[in-house]
Amino acid sequence: MSRLQAEHLYKVFGRRPEDAVRKLEAGADRDELRADGTTAAVIDASIEVDEGQIFVVMGLSGSGKSTLLRMLNGLLEPTAGTVRFDGQDLTSLSDKELRKVRSEKISMVFQHFALFPHRSVLENAGYGLEVQGVPRAERERRAAEALALTGLEGWEKSWPDELSGGMQQRVGLARALATDADLLLMDESFSALDPLIRRDMQDQLLELQKSLKKTIVFITHDLNEAMRLGDRIAVMRDGRIVQIGSAEDILVRPANDYVASFIQDVDRSRVLTAGAVMSEVGTVLGTTAPDGRTLGTAAEFRAAAPATVGQDTPLAELFTPCSASTVPVAVTDDKGALVGAVPAERLLAVLGESAEPQPAPGVPAQPAVKTPAKAPVDETPGNDEPVEPGRNEPEDKVIAGA
Repeated sequence: MSRLQAEHLYKVFGRRPEDAVRKLEAGADRDELRADGTTAAVIDASIEVDEGQIFVVMGLSGSGKSTLLRMLNGLLEPTAGTVRFDGQDLTSLSDKELRKVRSEKISMVFQHFALFPHRSVLENAGYGLEVQGVPRAERERRAAEALALTGLEGWEKSWPDELSGGMQQRVGLARALATDADLLLMDESFSALDPLIRRDMQDQLLELQKSLKKTIVFITHDLNEAMRLGDRIAVMRDGRIVQIGSAEDILVRPANDYVASFIQDVDRSRVLTAGAVMSEVGTVLGTTAPDGRTLGTAAEFRAAAPATVGQDTPLAELFTPCSASTVPVAVTDDKGALVGAVPAERLLAVLGESAEPQPAPGVPAQPAVKTPAKAPVDETPGNDEPVEPGRNEPEDKVIAGA
């Protein structure tokens, strides 16, 4: 069931933004608006995020992903379009109503830890509850529970400067979890961490998600992180969403040349699964077993298979059994029923396939882009997406919605 819907969102910075939206709807591009001193940060973006899903928005710096995220909780007001959470139109709320939603229903984990140096780890983790007016004893209990969930039990009385970068980011995550918000927005939350710590935080998030089943929108410019974390992934370029799908969809069926070049260096063996590449059982019947027997039935095939794996098993785990026997690997569903087979030649063929652009369902076709053999390089330092003054509070005042 979909909990979060964003429909035809636009965010334009500059003079007469509504006129700019009309030009974009008529076919104008970003460069034409920029020549007039107007910046189109997000253009006609629509997404749906299901309950308990990690929805990743991926793109290079300046692609509009962080601006899109900030419109989902009202930190930025859309120039056009609507955002609904649990059926409530967030774009129609007053500032006071929006602050209440951010403090109770939507939490945000920023890229930079945003911890208060004069507050202990426990006090930082409980800050959102303090803003909500939760009594001290209750907020300390809930903050301590959140810290334990993120592996920081025993550090409650420490100061932020006594923690490593990874531990500080865990405090930021604990602060978001302590409010028990239904929706977590994570804006490149792990990008400032060293690679090993970053992977550890990814593991932590995936482990927490198994039990908490939060609805999460996660922003990243790192392709491998997106492929590892995302149940569904949206790829953005120049303010537009160019493709939405699972990691397997994007890897096997890129929507255009840009997406194809983006994903060409991904290790397909660790993203694709047995279920994504398996053949029907009937296509492998008649295979000859190592002892010379012909495997004429599904039962005979399953008994002779060098291994039996689930549909979610990464292809990397199939190399050894496929190399050990001429009989394909058997694939079963969640109930243990035989649903397919992966022959060695099929495994090698899939890993050797080049990604060819294909139409992506549900996303308007985007112009093809001529790209070199190398994947796109992010040449823009930092996050260059503009920030709108005025209606919305600065980040340090919304950490409670944190």
